[in-house]
Amino acid sequence: MTNQSRVYGAVEAGGTKFVCAIGDESGKVLNEERFPTQDPGSTLARMRQFLRRGCEEFGALSGIGVGSFGPVQLDRRSSEYGCITRTPKQGWSGTDIIGGLAREFSCAVGFDTDVNAAALAEHRWGSAQDVQNLVYLTVGTGIGGGALVNGKPLHGAMHPEMGHIYPRRHPRDIGFPGICPFHRDCMEGLASGPAIQARSGATLADLDSAHVQWEIEADYLGQLCAQLVLTLSPQRIVLGGGVMSQAQLLGPIRLRMLHWLGGYIDRNEVLSDDSSYLVTPGLGDQAGVLGALALAIDSAAP
Repeated sequence: MTNQSRVYGAVEAGGTKFVCAIGDESGKVLNEERFPTQDPGSTLARMRQFLRRGCEEFGALSGIGVGSFGPVQLDRRSSEYGCITRTPKQGWSGTDIIGGLAREFSCAVGFDTDVNAAALAEHRWGSAQDVQNLVYLTVGTGIGGGALVNGKPLHGAMHPEMGHIYPRRHPRDIGFPGICPFHRDCMEGLASGPAIQARSGATLADLDSAHVQWEIEADYLGQLCAQLVLTLSPQRIVLGGGVMSQAQLLGPIRLRMLHWLGGYIDRNEVLSDDSSYLVTPGLGDQAGVLGALALAIDSAAP
């Protein structure tokens, strides 16, 4: 099989939906299927069924990449490598996401978080091709963040859990308890899509632009971006996910980020008002599955 004819399997394993694709080394998606995330047995069976059909249509896969919601075990030395660990997603704790894929499809398997995968895709094909150090944040059903350092996904004792940082409470949000089942009022518990719904009874898109929820949301996400500037020093922050489909949030988030930085950071790339530091995904809602494709390509590299 020549390099030009190689095809790969890609799976964005999300808490709300799975996106499965067959793609090539250029990042072109040849076939794609989306379906709701249900119980592990039926969902993973449907994933495998898609990959089998991909083999029949396009030939043997050179690699498979899986970017999964988490938390997940990324330590290859662990007996739980490839598993979802303690997740709020009911029924999924302890689920082995990639078990048996390498054996069944006789190819390498790349595995990482969905947000690390999306960061990789934005670096390779999207809005962060000109930087080596970046953060990808998704704000939707939950809040998660992936980071690339020198072009490589950041791992350590585990993977980053940026959505579970505690923010300072907005003065007009003191009474809301938060919804995170582990931390209550962490960032995810206060600023995710379900938190907005719980607080206001509506999605952000359905609220008038003068509603206080816009101010609260921009402040919390501005705090998160400021903390990431101070801790990881990214050259760009990409903000995706369902909540960030409201692109008018970017300007207010940037202003609150600068407020919380308090004049301490003196870097043109952070302070510039040309909108190149905080950006939306260049790949749109394809960032996750294209990230999985990038993991597949990298897993098969010599």
